Amino acid sequence: MSMEHTSPQNRDAGTSVTTAAAGHGVPERFENPGLAPHRERLSDKDPVAAKRAEWQVAIIFLISILATVGGVVGFYAFPVDQPDLGSIRLSHLSLGLGLGLGMLGVGVGAIHWAKSLMSDVERTEDRHEQYSDEETRATAADMIRDGIKDANIGRRPLLKGTLAGAVLLAPLTFLVPFIGGLGGDWNIDRFRRTAWAPRTTDDGQTEFVYLAHDPGGGRIRAADITEGSIVHVMPYRLEEEYENYLDEKAKAVTILIRVDPRELKEPEERRDWSYDGIVAYSKICTHVGCPVALYERQTHHVLCPCHQSTFDITDQAKVVFGPATRPLPQLPIAVDDEGYLYAADDFPEPIGPSYWERDRV
Repeated sequence: MSMEHTSPQNRDAGTSVTTAAAGHGVPERFENPGLAPHRERLSDKDPVAAKRAEWQVAIIFLISILATVGGVVGFYAFPVDQPDLGSIRLSHLSLGLGLGLGMLGVGVGAIHWAKSLMSDVERTEDRHEQYSDEETRATAADMIRDGIKDANIGRRPLLKGTLAGAVLLAPLTFLVPFIGGLGGDWNIDRFRRTAWAPRTTDDGQTEFVYLAHDPGGGRIRAADITEGSIVHVMPYRLEEEYENYLDEKAKAVTILIRVDPRELKEPEERRDWSYDGIVAYSKICTHVGCPVALYERQTHHVLCPCHQSTFDITDQAKVVFGPATRPLPQLPIAVDDEGYLYAADDFPEPIGPSYWERDRV
């Protein structure tokens, strides 16, 4: 059985020596084969090819710049504060394409520049202590300067300009949505209430909000909800009541589920929040805000498709699996004299994922 080792003396000298048991004909030392011969590229030998590669890189950077500008223009050309879903989709598509093509252009252009124009001569340096002597440091600096000289960066202002433009403009697709208002409103008071909150009329009467199909908008009778079914609901006449109804709908979307009333585990203070086994919970997952929409009838669990957070509908929508840490907020519901379901009150707590100021809302 042969054994290989590196002698301490040779390790200190920076040279690796391999020995083997006698009688096997293995040399005690393997010479360093060195680097393979350098093969010049076409752009190294032909100035026309080098110029062509330079223009190719510049065009890629220009495409990146145009994509970023196009994404910003699309954000303003298709406003997201309009009720038109098509406008929202086009705005998101513009930002996504601008961001993707902008970043891709910077990366592809930089790679093409490095592979076709920058120096590809391999250089080696023996390992040494972390802090080198002045002569070694000066040699390393000379090597860096030689590499820059070989790449002719100083004589390629077109590449420098287009690269700088692409790199500086690419982050705009991140920043413009916030500057333009998509993420600039940090007023947490808007999470205090949703469109389910009862209203007070001019004559002092309380006006409750009815549950309506989403989509469709028609009011819902309790008798129409069969046991084991799930219904997606929103406030009735939401589009008529609110100018920015999409924002209000995003907060108020709710799931309605009917189970056997005997299976509900309701604390005393919540016994009047359901009706004959019908319970209503916020559709917004308390993890990161994805829509909770998958219902397992046998287990009475609802599942968030994004990260598999699972909630038990029969037990106050408590978390039974996944990264969510809070139950889904429950919407208190009741039935009027005609059998239509309405919200007896708003959600008792802010909907959606946690945030720092949540306890103050």
